[in-house]
Amino acid sequence: MKQWALAIVMSVTMAAGTAFAEMARIDPAKFVDLTHTLDQSTIYWPTESGFKFHYEHYGMTPGGYFYASGYFDSPEHGGTHMDAPLHFNRNGESVDKVPLTHVIGPAAVIDFSSRAARDPDATLSVDDIHKYEAAYGRIPPGAIVVARSGWGRFWPDRKQYMGTDKPGDVAGLRFPGFSPEAVGFLLKHRNVVAIAIDTASMDPGVSKDFPVHRLWLGANRPGFENLANADRLPPSGATLFCAPMKIGGGTGAPARIFALLP
Repeated sequence: MKQWALAIVMSVTMAAGTAFAEMARIDPAKFVDLTHTLDQSTIYWPTESGFKFHYEHYGMTPGGYFYASGYFDSPEHGGTHMDAPLHFNRNGESVDKVPLTHVIGPAAVIDFSSRAARDPDATLSVDDIHKYEAAYGRIPPGAIVVARSGWGRFWPDRKQYMGTDKPGDVAGLRFPGFSPEAVGFLLKHRNVVAIAIDTASMDPGVSKDFPVHRLWLGANRPGFENLANADRLPPSGATLFCAPMKIGGGTGAPARIFALLP
């Protein structure tokens, strides 16, 4: 029995050593953090209350050691986050039900930043998709399509990023998004598991009835909003990972999103 137990321990130790060796080979320069920090400057929808944080404990204890713990309060939808299908789909998956296969995939990064720089109401079009595929090949199955508008350069300037810095002013919102036609094309003709964008919404700011949200989330697929550092992603070859807080019944959740470069 002792020999059997020793064999198991040695086997586990060897496996762990191999795993750590593999991890050591990962080049930190190959990672891109696509997440804005959650803090007092985090941008939320004009009707939301924003992020709150404070330390409940911070300092030395009677036992002579340091201890800290804090409390945070945040709406689901703000900062870098995931929209779960339930957000606009009564029968859609909540955050905790979205499968990992829908939050990990090859990133197809479609740039329309030159047009967005001239027009804050610009949207990613079907023509943009065709031009992308002509240059980089067909969007692969299981991909996550990232619409790169260049808007991340304005974060955290609420006025420039959102078009308005007035609480409750949804009429003043101005920023790029996806077009319903592009999303419809992806749903019908490509096997895409998620879409993402470096603005506050998959729909452009001027939208009043959120057709992109209704189409995409209505198809029971998640979306990722407020990506950081999208300009550091190559058009193809990277793998994108979204790790949202697993909120039971959640319609959305703050997320740590990052990419592994080729």
